[in-house]
Amino acid sequence: MVFRYWPLLVTCLLTVAGPRTIAAAARPNIVLVIVDDLRWDDLGCAGHPFSQTPNIDRLAAEGARFLNAFSTTPLCSPSRGSLLTGQYAHSHGIIDNTDRSAHSHRLQTFPQALQTAGYETAFIGKWHMGNDNSRRPGFHRWFALQGQGTSFDSVVNDDGVAVQTRGYVTDILNEQSVAFLRQPHTRPFLLSLSHKAIHPETAQAADGKLSDPTASNFIPAPRHANLFQKVTIPRRPNFGVPPLDKPALQQPIAGLPPLGPETGSSDTSILNRLRMLAAVDEGVGAIRQALTDAGQLDQTLIVITSDHGYFYSEHGLSVERRLAYEESIRIPLVMRCPPLVKPGTTPDGSVLTLDLAPTFVELAGGAIPVQYQGRSLVPLMTGIVPPDWRQSFLIELYSDTVFPRMHKLGYRAIRSERWKYIRYNDQTGMDEFYDLVSDPYELRNGIHDPALAKPLVEMQAELKRLLVETGAE
Repeated sequence: MVFRYWPLLVTCLLTVAGPRTIAAAARPNIVLVIVDDLRWDDLGCAGHPFSQTPNIDRLAAEGARFLNAFSTTPLCSPSRGSLLTGQYAHSHGIIDNTDRSAHSHRLQTFPQALQTAGYETAFIGKWHMGNDNSRRPGFHRWFALQGQGTSFDSVVNDDGVAVQTRGYVTDILNEQSVAFLRQPHTRPFLLSLSHKAIHPETAQAADGKLSDPTASNFIPAPRHANLFQKVTIPRRPNFGVPPLDKPALQQPIAGLPPLGPETGSSDTSILNRLRMLAAVDEGVGAIRQALTDAGQLDQTLIVITSDHGYFYSEHGLSVERRLAYEESIRIPLVMRCPPLVKPGTTPDGSVLTLDLAPTFVELAGGAIPVQYQGRSLVPLMTGIVPPDWRQSFLIELYSDTVFPRMHKLGYRAIRSERWKYIRYNDQTGMDEFYDLVSDPYELRNGIHDPALAKPLVEMQAELKRLLVETGAE
């Protein structure tokens, strides 16, 4: 199982790289950058008209930008659990954003597998599976924010020592990452950089609980505070459209207005998110330079991704992800490593947060744990989509009480290239069904459309199969 694509990979590399490069590519260094809440279309390389991400865009031009990458649970903690374990949330057990610190110490993660395979490993940033920022198994270097961190002057656990930092948190995390890369390394290394950006600063109530999320705000670095003046923010056709055929979103909620044009994200919040992203991109440039200076750039797989997407007023939603619509589940995924990835590659197979763990372990020459539910992306990195590649995948969310609109809206959903079926767990008569070819913005719920009865039954059966196959039922 470990090297099921290795003969093919070696053949490709012999053709384009030569034997000296193959040796380096077999066990590349890995730099994983996770940007919190980053939408797939926030990047310049994805076609954004003014977002300033030249360093990430350069990585995409020199490597691969995956066109169809998805989060299997569009919520911070569960998605991070899936990235680390290669498993669905129902398997790894981090099912929501409550304090799951103790359980996160017991996760079997890909950094542990890489450590066993001889890698030097570092975690820098936001752990976000509980407020405990003590060292997790699998990491030699540990620099973790307390809780979700703060935009300025965050408290961190620096290899077991509580430290009060001074300055903008994105810059501090970038600086720590560069410092790790500039150290001498006698073996391949993993750097996992998990940014607080572009997550909002969330106000806390007097009792320590999260306050109304509308009090959240996005805080860019002072040097970026005036970026993007007199710009027109791109809006999707479902911008501000009231969900008139989505019973789950139409339920009245005390103290909250119905979803519509007035409930969406403000222009200021969107612009500040993109201003925060500019500091992340600067850090990517600094990381690239540090690798170049160390002579390790082309021996390093650099990966840029996100835990999930975000709503910019689509369906009237803001300050939210969680739901199974495209804006929430789609994520960016960029990879650069010349021996492994042909420049300008745009793989279009469906890839998931679950797939990074087996990819990294395979490239490190380790044994892919049998419990991994994702698939290695090595064949897609070489431009080949295997004939048996997934045709559909599971999306899941468990109900929580953090945001009023999300009460009792846990679901199990399935998405294929054409269809999406959403089955709500805790309420009846709420299900949704979309033809993503004719209705890519999910404006028409076809759950009761007689013309869609046959594909609906097929997708319901496919959801059942996936639930059984993955141990969810």
